[in-house]
Amino acid sequence: MDHHDEEFLRRAQAARARIKEIEPQQVDASLASGAVAIDVREPEEYQKGSLPSAHNVALDSITRQIEGVAPDKDAPMVCFCNGGNRGALAAAQLVDLGYTNVQSIAGGLRAYEKANDTSESSV
Repeated sequence: MDHHDEEFLRRAQAARARIKEIEPQQVDASLASGAVAIDVREPEEYQKGSLPSAHNVALDSITRQIEGVAPDKDAPMVCFCNGGNRGALAAAQLVDLGYTNVQSIAGGLRAYEKANDTSESSV
């Protein structure tokens, strides 16, 4: 799902302007401090590998399913996808739902893996 149309990319850029992004090098510290990792990719993408302890809540269902994963709207959360677009859109949707401490990984899982010099993610 890395080939997005112009409208999708425009919406992702608009979302990115409204949210906080975390640099890939800061992700591990954020998770170690208690942030909840939310992998917003589709289940088949998630099954190929993700961040340790990440919850899979696909972008198209995040507004319906997030309360089951993160009922505390003040809890720190880190959303991500492969390249950063869906993660930014998810973070913006969560902000719209009243979540106050949501971030997205700049560049997504690929940027995280590159920053950590891993060839594939942990499961």
